[in-house]
Amino acid sequence: MLLRSFGMLWLRGLAVLLLLLVVVLAGACNGPVGLMSGGKLEGEVKPVPENWAFLGESGQMQLETKPGAPYSVNVNYTILDGTMYVNAGDTETVWVKNIAANPAVRLRIGDAIYELRAERVTDPAEIAHFGKAWTAQSMFMRDPSQFEEVWVYRMQPR
Repeated sequence: MLLRSFGMLWLRGLAVLLLLLVVVLAGACNGPVGLMSGGKLEGEVKPVPENWAFLGESGQMQLETKPGAPYSVNVNYTILDGTMYVNAGDTETVWVKNIAANPAVRLRIGDAIYELRAERVTDPAEIAHFGKAWTAQSMFMRDPSQFEEVWVYRMQPR
């Protein structure tokens, strides 16, 4: 019985140690890890390009919001007619709320940081145009023009 109790205690200790290791490693990164949010993004600040077409049609980047207490997440972007868009769909996420409070954002793609302003798209025609490009990326992408309320952002120079 004592040996069994010791074994359970040892397993709990190991689980706590592994959890602490994950937290420390995530904290050591300068941004989000997987689905876990992060803080301030590090990298070389680059001039904002006039046209984002050099990135291809879509990809993943890291988005930093809330300049006073940086909050960063991994998000997908879509390039449409040289303009970068970010879509939260019909979910008012933490980063969406942060942008509503302050639209100043920073993006990291590779090691490059771009300082921008996120402008919410509200024009139904622009949302529909974006929706065609967004849903063409995957059959799992839901068309934002079908939502009652949607959070699609156009990335603009500050």
